[in-house]
Amino acid sequence: MIQMTFKKEIENYHWEKVQSRIQSMNPRDVEKALNSQYLRIDDVMALLSPAAESFMEEMAQLAHQITVKRFGRVINLYAPIYVSNECSSTCLYCGFSRKNRIVRKTLTVDEVIIEGKVLYEQGFRHVLLVSGESPGHVSSDYLCQISEQLKAMFSSISIEIYSMKADKYRTLIKSGIDGMTMYQETYDHKRFKEVHLGGIKKDYNFRLETPDRGGEAGFRRLNIGVLLGLSDWRTDGFFLGLHASYLLKKYWKSHVFVSFPRLRPAAGRYQPELKVEDKYLVQLLCALRIWQPDAGIVLSTRESKELRYNLIPLGITQMSAGSNTAPGGYASGYDAEGQFEVNDCSAPEEVARMIVSKGYEPVWKDWDRAFLNN
Repeated sequence: MIQMTFKKEIENYHWEKVQSRIQSMNPRDVEKALNSQYLRIDDVMALLSPAAESFMEEMAQLAHQITVKRFGRVINLYAPIYVSNECSSTCLYCGFSRKNRIVRKTLTVDEVIIEGKVLYEQGFRHVLLVSGESPGHVSSDYLCQISEQLKAMFSSISIEIYSMKADKYRTLIKSGIDGMTMYQETYDHKRFKEVHLGGIKKDYNFRLETPDRGGEAGFRRLNIGVLLGLSDWRTDGFFLGLHASYLLKKYWKSHVFVSFPRLRPAAGRYQPELKVEDKYLVQLLCALRIWQPDAGIVLSTRESKELRYNLIPLGITQMSAGSNTAPGGYASGYDAEGQFEVNDCSAPEEVARMIVSKGYEPVWKDWDRAFLNN
């Protein structure tokens, strides 16, 4: 039983007050933050503030230095396998939303393995199993069957599915799944209610506590994230970093990662109310790297090829490549709808060459289950 979760931690902060404090920071606050050995909360807010926009070069250089020191010049590559686009939740921004009239498909276990073989032949050894929010279609037993077969090919298998309880996560871990991804989407409680209208995902607190349940269950990897464009990116970035800080301290045996992709076009034609420009994405990336030097930072194919290329030196440690967001998209050619439109459609080998051209090493495998037996 988890005695304390991030829900208790976040109660010490009020969204509007944090947002106002970030906006109030001035250039002197930013300079102080950049020269501080240990960042305080006000220092973090300064790095996320409008005042920091004129310090981007300094922030980028510091972020680069920290990343090379902590992670070296390597970028881990992974690919998602979408096993189902069935969904019982209604989320305005998601192509899988229950309200959208799209062609639905849940892959059989054998079909998932075929998808996996395609990715294995491309060189991947890390995969992420993704689905909509539908326990009826994507059960823990179904995922365990998939994992039992995929682990012969892949050294690391993670999931990005609906929120589960800790006992279910323990079952998945026993089958060979070692990581979980859980986006809060936005930490803005009011905005969260506006865009999540029904289903499992409507429960803000249950979702907020999901990484705690994953950490308690023993996942080796915990990846949290927000979707930029749902609410104020500066404030969401603050709460994302705060959440990462909490997880790094409490579940110190797990590797903690953060993701902050921008919304992409999808079925339902949802349009973000807040546009997040490239320069703001860069500012958030640098601020989070400076604040959380030990957290992995993930960059997906939601971003453009050119931007992904330029962001490599600033703090990225993991990238997806050659992604397809529809069930059966790699091998079967079904008409099932994807979750969103991929922006960077580069083939995996092209992404690897891009990484090398920046003076970094693409890593297809950085973990093996044999480590657990030593």
